[in-house]
Amino acid sequence: MTELTTDYDMLLGEGIPMLDLRAPVEFTQGAFPSATNLPLMTDDERARVGTCYKQQGQQAAITLGHRLVSGEVRERRIQAWLAWLDTHPQGVIYCFRGGLRSQTVQQWLHDAGRPVPRVEGGYKALRRHLLREIELGFATPGYVLAGLTGSGKTDWLSRTPLALDLEAYAHHRGSSFGHWGEPQPSPIDFENRLAIARIRQRRAGIGPWLVEDESAMIGRCPLPLPLYQRMQQSPLLVLEVPFEQRVRQIQHDYVDLMQLRFGNDLVRLGDYLQGGLQRLYKRLGDREWRRLSAIMDEALAGQSQGLGSDGHQAWITELLERYYDPIYRRHLAEKEARVVKRGDAGELADWLARRHHADTTPTHSLC
Repeated sequence: MTELTTDYDMLLGEGIPMLDLRAPVEFTQGAFPSATNLPLMTDDERARVGTCYKQQGQQAAITLGHRLVSGEVRERRIQAWLAWLDTHPQGVIYCFRGGLRSQTVQQWLHDAGRPVPRVEGGYKALRRHLLREIELGFATPGYVLAGLTGSGKTDWLSRTPLALDLEAYAHHRGSSFGHWGEPQPSPIDFENRLAIARIRQRRAGIGPWLVEDESAMIGRCPLPLPLYQRMQQSPLLVLEVPFEQRVRQIQHDYVDLMQLRFGNDLVRLGDYLQGGLQRLYKRLGDREWRRLSAIMDEALAGQSQGLGSDGHQAWITELLERYYDPIYRRHLAEKEARVVKRGDAGELADWLARRHHADTTPTHSLC
């Protein structure tokens, strides 16, 4: 039987399909983007085997496991694994530690005429590799992109290979209105996605990294401490955009795109927008919150009458002027000593390309 031992960089960096044999509850707690969960045992079966192990020892637990996964149950699961291998002929298998579960499945598949590589050390070794990447991968110099709310920082970042899109990995834009209308990944999955992205940069010869200025939490996903600490020391690039353009950017990102995401369901859009405003209630105070909520309702009513989304510019303008801009300017003033370049999208792209010519695409593709 073939075993794949220690080339975790290749597995993770190249997105090799992986068959995760752990129980569903283990997979939910943390997994990898290229992994599919087809477990050897269900959650209930795993729990029963675990109880048996504690009460009667390893051999009794192994015997129970083989009894639970036998006959038609075993055959159905083997057929599911074989079907997965038909679709992913380069795939590998793993369990938690690369031990009994993956060894058993590897033997069954070998007996069925389908030898498949097994990841030595399993999920635990792959996860440890990613944690080491987070610890060491951000030790090289990097940059943080700052800019007032609505500057289009995320769009700008998407045009340079130095960038790591933290908000995309977290499925959250990092603000009161930042949730995407879908669940965020677990904190472990967020870390895994970030580390894999950094591995891919490193394997492509990209040394410096670039991330958006974020707080310690993006929604419910905490930034890994090594990265967050490094961000507090790294040079800042400040993207400067006219106020009117920022208003339109927020309208596009938080109204127009979310309307499409909700299938043009204006009720869901309204719930989403009012929910974001509600999260600012304590900071705004009751009177200001009620006033902005009424303006938002009026804009939503206009949309329902076919007037488009421009009515939302009224509450967006007020939130920027009265809330977001004052806070962010104070925040940025505290970091002024670390600012190395201010400018519009083209100026920042030119500056970055000159300093990291080998690590960036040509300047025109960054603008």
